[in-house]
Amino acid sequence: MNDERIQQVLNIEKKARQIHDEAVQESEQILLLAEQDVESIIEKAKAEAQREARSLVTGAQAKEESLRIRAEAEEQNTQAKKTAAGNFERAVRFVLEQTAGKE
Repeated sequence: MNDERIQQVLNIEKKARQIHDEAVQESEQILLLAEQDVESIIEKAKAEAQREARSLVTGAQAKEESLRIRAEAEEQNTQAKKTAAGNFERAVRFVLEQTAGKE
């Protein structure tokens, strides 16, 4: 009877050790999968952040280029107005000279 009890206890301990070992192995597998998932999520987040950063840089460069072109156009417009004003004054003088000369 005692031998049976001892054998039962040993079998229970053996089964408990197997269950424990399987649980440890399963938890290690779950941890490994979780780490892989985290790495994947981090890589995806980095890639998305890089895409967004490139988009922002491109947008900023386009805005900067737009501002530069606008400033250039405004400068050309100012120069054209100065030239036109000078030409207008010369044209008025010419017309006045021509008119005064005919009188």
